[in-house]
Amino acid sequence: MDKARPLQSAPAPEAGPAQSIRMNADRILVRPPEEGERSTKGGLLIPATAASVNRRCVWGEVVAVGPNVRNIEPGDHVLHLPDGGLEVEIRGDEFILLRERDVHAVASDRSDGGTGLYL
Repeated sequence: MDKARPLQSAPAPEAGPAQSIRMNADRILVRPPEEGERSTKGGLLIPATAASVNRRCVWGEVVAVGPNVRNIEPGDHVLHLPDGGLEVEIRGDEFILLRERDVHAVASDRSDGGTGLYL
């Protein structure tokens, strides 16, 4: 009987200063919001630990988009579930990797003549 060889994974590529990151397909790279206390309109402080109990959507800033993303551009702010994507670390910074279909709303400064909600 042959002994099964253990699976070996390839080493992670070195991220040099000249290396750029390109998103694939319908992927969106989002900078997550700063976590901390927030307050209600009435002035009540809600600690960061209480905000993580419910499934509240959060806003994040889009850093990069893939070639198949149609309605979102870098610089837009998107509304998504905090646990809806994959957390990734790139060059020491934390990001969330989403699909375009995981985004619930987009807020941008673009004036394309469309109608809708203005935040």
